[in-house]
Amino acid sequence: MSHEPTRAAGLARLDAFAPGMGRRYAAERNHDRGGAGEWPGNVSALSPYLRYRLVEEQEVLARALAEHGPDKADKFVSEVLWRGYFRGWLEQRPAVWDRYLAERDAALAAVEANGGLARDYRAAVGGRTGIDCFDAWVGELTEHNWLHNHSRMWFVSIWIFTLRLPWVLGADFFLQHLLDGDSASNTLSWRWVAGLHTRGKAYAARADNIAKYTDGRFDPKGLAAHVEPLTEDFEPALTRFVSPPKPKVEGEWVLLLHEGDLAIEHPLPTAPAGVIALAPRDEGLSEAVAAFRRAAGEDAAARASKAYGCPILPCDRPEAIEAVADGRPVVAPYVSIGNAPALAGVTTFVRDYDAAIWPLATAGFFKVKSGAPAKLRALGLPG
Repeated sequence: MSHEPTRAAGLARLDAFAPGMGRRYAAERNHDRGGAGEWPGNVSALSPYLRYRLVEEQEVLARALAEHGPDKADKFVSEVLWRGYFRGWLEQRPAVWDRYLAERDAALAAVEANGGLARDYRAAVGGRTGIDCFDAWVGELTEHNWLHNHSRMWFVSIWIFTLRLPWVLGADFFLQHLLDGDSASNTLSWRWVAGLHTRGKAYAARADNIAKYTDGRFDPKGLAAHVEPLTEDFEPALTRFVSPPKPKVEGEWVLLLHEGDLAIEHPLPTAPAGVIALAPRDEGLSEAVAAFRRAAGEDAAARASKAYGCPILPCDRPEAIEAVADGRPVVAPYVSIGNAPALAGVTTFVRDYDAAIWPLATAGFFKVKSGAPAKLRALGLPG
């Protein structure tokens, strides 16, 4: 499936899918009909644009609610809210991301030291397991850099419970190859399937379910008949998210755009004197994902430069920001955990949607689901 890394392409996809955000989405969203090189039409495939905020959640929700109303658009609205839930949950429990990184590094070291683990891991990421659906999904992931959400759940379950591979290696494999790879949604989805997010509740990939929702394309053999939720001796502390005050600057200032948030809007009353285009990180990414990030950043910088009538200021690393800004204050969107590098000496702001949704994510998704309508209405969304 083609994802052009521009806001214009994201808005075109939004326009094309808007009529399907209601009852049709609710009825057809679980079906993965294949054709990875083409847009399937029953799901939005907007996730790469949402990940980098070429298109924002608030825009998508506003469109769904305006066209279908809250009842008919309920399933689609919930799917968008899951992104905010996962992000808010991780922002309030940063130790989960730190633990993932440590366990991933340990697992990668184990692959180098353990011949049996290395063989099994390389067979999995090479699509050579002999499980028809899994091997096909590896091909879709590495060739097209996207997977249907239902197939992601099956993939994760097979990786953990049938192949018996460390979940952190699979989560890392997804981040290497998914255009929409997001530190919160990816990490917590893997933990959810494993039984670590909702403790004691794991997701089982069943052959009959896979056959049904892939329209009979696959007939997997040898899947784990029973899944035992993973356990861990770890209880992350909850640090409630509190939005910082809106930034205030005097005189000329510079807007910085980073890979975690490429929306060009800002809360300041004056236009920036320049736009710092911070080069995205590419370590550990497939070339396709790295290229998408670079092009998305270039698109955002060009749009910001045009909108504000100011120059683009290239910056190849965070340590160079101060020099590139030439002594002027630097303001940037909030740097979410894992989605962008730390930015020393930069004033950040939290978008109104995030400030409304993230604090709700103190427990399970239901609290976000039930609290979101009032928050969305306060933001001016219909319904």
